[in-house]
Amino acid sequence: MDNLIDQIQELSKSVTGLKKEIAKVIVGQERIIDQVLTALFANGHVLIEGVPGLAKTLLISSLAQSLSLKFSRIQFTPDLMPSDITGSDILVSDQQTGIKGFEYLKGPVFANIILADEINRTPPKTQSALLQAMQENTITSGNKTWQLDKPFIVMATQNPIEQEGTYPLPEAQLDRFMFYINIDYPSYEEELKIVESTTGGSLPEIKPQLDAKEIIALQNAIRQLPVSEHVVKYAVDLVRRSRPNTEDADPEIKRWVSWGAGPRASQYLILGAKAVAAMQGRLTPSEEDVRTVAPIVLKHRILLSFAAEAEGISSAEIVALLLKGKS
Repeated sequence: MDNLIDQIQELSKSVTGLKKEIAKVIVGQERIIDQVLTALFANGHVLIEGVPGLAKTLLISSLAQSLSLKFSRIQFTPDLMPSDITGSDILVSDQQTGIKGFEYLKGPVFANIILADEINRTPPKTQSALLQAMQENTITSGNKTWQLDKPFIVMATQNPIEQEGTYPLPEAQLDRFMFYINIDYPSYEEELKIVESTTGGSLPEIKPQLDAKEIIALQNAIRQLPVSEHVVKYAVDLVRRSRPNTEDADPEIKRWVSWGAGPRASQYLILGAKAVAAMQGRLTPSEEDVRTVAPIVLKHRILLSFAAEAEGISSAEIVALLLKGKS
């Protein structure tokens, strides 16, 4: 237990160091940075949505620079093929014997942090190339399966405008993402700082704070945190109430929701709550920690009905309704 306490204290210090390094490049966006770091330490994938120019890509690349991890950036385009992500077999010839054979050339997915830039600009066939990697940390090519190095985290971006020529992510793909994060415009003061800091000299250098071994140890420590039974029940009840076919679902849920969140949402609520508590130096999560991560865990797992779309009801409003009912 003493070792666990030491690790959580170390995590809290590491979070401060990471935020300090990222703040050298990213102005404001404290909430977004907290959410991305929460996903990192909970070992979950993240989908970040925002209009162009809000530093989505810069945030992820800055986080990667602050960690001693292998980083890959994949620019998703309509002509991108699955093999461009996972890799492919190529014909090679042994220079000494002249014997030819196939050798597997690993793709950019073989890294620790993957920036899937504008992931919705590629067809579903290519998007699905990430499904096995995101769920099982493996890649299969032919009759051979390759294990991906840990930690392995996909951080994808997409923008809500310019929808012509885009392919909405299938529900199965969305469910692989632990968090769905929206970035909004900066405040007036933050925008002033952004313009002042980016129109002068070169950007400051970011120094790595943690390596792969340290991150894995902290991720394991978070999983070992004890959780009160009432907190687990709170998370499970919250998720079950999002399903319109359950007896205790609110009338609004039955009217506005076609499909609610699945069991993976309950798991991510608890893991996210554990990470939130650990990042603040606490040894057990509370119901408030569950409420903190609930909007970004549940929003993309709730499928709205035609009635909700007709009445202009968003999934974020559904989550707010659920949280209001469980306060």
